[in-house]
Amino acid sequence: MKLHTLTPAEGSTKNRKRIGRGTGSGRGGTSTRGHKGAKSRSGYKSKLGFEGGQMPLQRRVPKFGFKSLNRVEFKPVNLDTLQGLAEQYNLDAINMETMVSHGIASKNDKIKILGGGELKSKLDVTAHKFSATAVAAIEKAGGTVNTI
Repeated sequence: MKLHTLTPAEGSTKNRKRIGRGTGSGRGGTSTRGHKGAKSRSGYKSKLGFEGGQMPLQRRVPKFGFKSLNRVEFKPVNLDTLQGLAEQYNLDAINMETMVSHGIASKNDKIKILGGGELKSKLDVTAHKFSATAVAAIEKAGGTVNTI
C-alpha cells in the first residue's frame, strides 16, 4: 500500500460544491446569497404572500359581500334523485339514514328537498327542509312529507 494509491471508501464522499469555505473554493464571500438585504442574512423567512414591499394581491383585490356567521347550509337533493333511489332499491320511505347509506349525503349534512325532476312513486320523505314545489309534488304523488 502506498500513499498515492489510497482512495476514500465507497460512498464516503459527496460530489458537490461546498458553500462558504473561502474565496478559493469559488463559492466563498457571499456564499451565493448576493450582496446585502434580508435574503442574504441568516434566519431569513418571508411572510406568506409577501411581495417585496409591493401591495400584496390579497390587499389589492377588492372585498365585497357578506357571509352571516349564523348561516345554515343545506345539501340540495332533487326529486328525480329520490325517484331513482326508490326505483333502484325498491323503497317506499326515504329518510336521513337511507340517504347516508346510499351516498347521497353525509351524516352531518342538513338536507333540503328541491322540486327538480319528476316524482312518480308514493314516498314517505323525511328531511330537514323542503321547497314548496317539492312538497306539492310529493303530496300529488300520494306521499307524505316529514320535517326533522
